[in-house]
Amino acid sequence: MALKRMDNIGIVVDDLDAVIAFFAELGMELEGRTVVEGQWAASLVGLDDQRVDVAMMRTPDGHGRVELAKYHLPEAVAGVPDAPPNTLGIRRIMFAVDDIDDTIARLRGHDAELLGEVVRYEDVYRLCYIRGPEGIVIALAEELG
Repeated sequence: MALKRMDNIGIVVDDLDAVIAFFAELGMELEGRTVVEGQWAASLVGLDDQRVDVAMMRTPDGHGRVELAKYHLPEAVAGVPDAPPNTLGIRRIMFAVDDIDDTIARLRGHDAELLGEVVRYEDVYRLCYIRGPEGIVIALAEELG
């Protein structure tokens, strides 16, 4: 049996509305919100019990999704929101954008900041890393030419 696709990437957040607004500003669409709770859900993730607000964000092409989860029960465990890009684990999600400068300017309105600089990779891409709300790191790629 072959892998069919990647459905989504999950991010646990504290301020669900702020993170939804950040990804919406990036250009993702809110696909839906729901509450996930009950023994079936807790058993799935290996917890004794759970109550989670979940929002699904979708890329404009409909193929990529980010699942945002706000845990109420049990409370979320604090991570390291300012972890550098070389920290073990999932560090960033990369998005292709039409205009990297415009995207950065819009995301700054959501307390996003560049981790380094916008750089040019040969004559192929302009690239950058941005830290958004709750320490979420995204990378942006603008194709050149």
